[in-house]
Order: sequence, then structure tokens, then C-alpha cells
Amino acid sequence: MKTRQLSRRGFLRTSAALTTAPLILASGSAVGQTPANSRLNLGFIGMGKMNAGHLGNFLAREQTQVVAVCDVDTNRRVHAQNRVNEHYAKRTGTDYRGCAAYNDFRELLARPDIDAVVIATPDHWHAINAIAAVQAGKDVYCEKPLTHNIREAITLTKAVREADKILQTGSQQRSSREFRVACELVRNGVIGDVTAVTTSFGDPAPIYSLPEEPAEPGLDWDLWCGPGPLKPYNSELSPRGVHNHFPNWRMTREYGGGMITDWGAHHIDIAQWGLGVDESGPVAVRSPGPGAKRGAQLVYENGVVLTHADGKGVSFFGSDGEVHVNRGKFELSRGGQILHRFFGDPDDRQPSLAAACEAAEKEFLTNAKVRLTHSTNQQDDWLQSIASRKPPICDVAIGANSVISCHLMNLAYWNDASFGWDPVARNFTSGGDPAWLTREYRGEWKV
Repeated sequence: MKTRQLSRRGFLRTSAALTTAPLILASGSAVGQTPANSRLNLGFIGMGKMNAGHLGNFLAREQTQVVAVCDVDTNRRVHAQNRVNEHYAKRTGTDYRGCAAYNDFRELLARPDIDAVVIATPDHWHAINAIAAVQAGKDVYCEKPLTHNIREAITLTKAVREADKILQTGSQQRSSREFRVACELVRNGVIGDVTAVTTSFGDPAPIYSLPEEPAEPGLDWDLWCGPGPLKPYNSELSPRGVHNHFPNWRMTREYGGGMITDWGAHHIDIAQWGLGVDESGPVAVRSPGPGAKRGAQLVYENGVVLTHADGKGVSFFGSDGEVHVNRGKFELSRGGQILHRFFGDPDDRQPSLAAACEAAEKEFLTNAKVRLTHSTNQQDDWLQSIASRKPPICDVAIGANSVISCHLMNLAYWNDASFGWDPVARNFTSGGDPAWLTREYRGEWKV
């Protein structure tokens, strides 16, 4: 990969200056008893709604310290910096000013005192941010969908492995009990042989067509677009100031992948976990026809067909029963009879989600042969993985395979194409165009 961070001038000079800043909380302060030099120094890249949540999560932890934030929008960048400084000032009873703020992520990554980074930029930046981070010696927590295209997924996986770094994908459904229990029921044959899967989420992304608006003062629009095309500014993509919603850049092909990669990266990930195909993927992809927004299918080697359809979230259909699961919702049926269910409606069999999951586990999984990784928190799991150097619950390879399946589905919609796919070689076996695997990159940004 060739990106500007590899040759940008001034990085060493910047790093040398920054290492003298007051970045470590004093040991014995109100923060707790953890020795100051044992804390994990974190940098945050992209300070929109998603990383605002992650920032609060890690600020509350004694074993981590946020030392830098980065955003191309001045308002969001300064807001995040002030939030960090005010938090540590309150905890230490000092006039804390140790959090730095950057417009360019490469300057943050140049700092040798930063151990790991949390990336929540728009999708078209994920791979470039993450590849640069691991090459700079940082462990990474990167939001899903992990990449903007298939080649990026392949290249990022290779870069993480070569750097021997930890990358956790932010597919937090793997750390939720209802999804783990659903997948364990499927993997242990409780519903018999799986014959079909449906995943429910919204539409594929259209081509960007929003009208131009006056650019926001303090926004580096050229750097926001980065490797993508330099389109006319519109606040739907990068809202003015600090915002508390998910912007519509995700509903563009240029910068996102629509709901196929947004929610699909969650639900297809769970479907593949339940099918036991984390290390592979589909062997064929079917188009539903021109102009369709539902009906695309992924076909797996064992004959199971996953269909994008309106439904209950992730639904596994087997020869002996069905499992349906969504956030805060769970249902198991066998022989046409609902056994355990909590969907928050009159058909519930248990009074809570926890009760439904516990009842299903007790009845069918007490002596289960297949047990999946048990995590109750995606961020905890990442920190434990950094400490142990063992793969996290949604390791880069899993996140890459999940997003590749999303990209394949998008290709079927965008090109009205059905094609064969080799999940090992990561290439078409029939009907596809190799140009679909990547994108045109702007300027010096390349993957």
C-alpha cells in the first residue's frame, strides 16, 4: 500500500515535540491505583456520533488514557479535546490539558507514545486509517463495516498480520448474549440442518447526487473526501458542528455502502457466525433483478442460501425448527411450536430477553459440543486481546470476511449481476468483473 503517511515530512519532528507533553495522569491521583505507566494510551480518529460513544466508554476506564483526538472538522475536534481535558481535570483535581487534537490522522499516528487507536471515520477511510495505524505500531479498534471494498479487506488483513497487531472490528453483536445463544443453537443442530437464512436491513446505496452547499468554516473538505472523489459539499455528508445522529454519507456508493454494509455488516456477520463460515464466505451471488432493493442472495458451499429480505433481523430456518434474533429479541421454535421467545410483544413466552436466552440455554445447550467465544463487551474483549496478544472475538479476518460478503451483495444490486465467487482466492469464478473489487483512488491515497 502507498499512502502519504509513509513519506509525510515533519512526522519525526512532530513526534519528538509531542512526547514532552503532560500525557500521563499522576499515579496515586483520584484515577485509582493502577500505575500510571501501565495505562494504555489511546488516540481517537473521527469524532462523530460513534466515537463520541466510544470516547465515553474508554474515559471511564482506569486501564486506558485518551491522549489525542483527530477530526477534519474543527468543531468536533475541539469539542472532543475539551471533553477529554475536562474529564481528566475533574478526576485529578488539576488544570489538565494533556489531550492533543489533530486535523490529520497521520500526525496522531506519528506519536510513539500512543499504543492503540479507535477508528470511527466514514467507511471510505477505514482501511487507510487502519493500515497506517498497524504499520505505525498501533493496535486498532475499527468500526464496521471494516472496509469500503473487497481489495481493501484483503490488504488490511495482510497488513495486520504482517505487523503482528490486534484489530478488533466493532461488530458488537458478537458480544451480545442473544446473538451468541442463537448461533450456538444453530451450530449444535437444535433446529436440524439449516436450509436457509434471511437477514433483514435496508437498501443498497445510490450514487451521490446531493446539491452543493456552502462549505462549513473549519471543515477540511478535501481531507474529508480523501481517497474518495472530491464531490460538492453537502451537510448530509458532514453535518455542521457537533451532531448526535448518523450522517447520510453511508447512503452513498462513494463514501459508504448503504444499509447493505451498515446493518448488513452486523447481520450478515451473525449469519456467518451461526453457519460456521467465518473463515470463508459464499461461493455464488444472485441478483434479484434490475432496480430491486431486496432479494439478493449469497449461496454457501453447503447449499444454504442467505437472502436479503424484510424480516425479524437474522433468521435461521432448519429442518426441525427456526431461530430468529435481533437486538434485544430472540425466538426459538421447533416442530412448528414456539418454545422460547422475547420480542417485546404479546407472543412472548418469557418476561425478558435474559429469561428467554437462559431458558433456551438450559434446555438445549447445557452439554453443548460447540461453544462459541463468550464476550459480554466488545471493548473489554479488545483490551483483553491486547494484553494476551490472542485474537479478539471479531478479529480482522472475521471482519474482513463479513464485509466482503456485504460488498458481494452490493455488487449484485449495483450491477444486476449474478456470479461465482472463490472465498479462498477472493476472486470471481464466473460472471464478475475484477474492476469491481476495488475503486479509483484520488491523489496519493492508494490501497
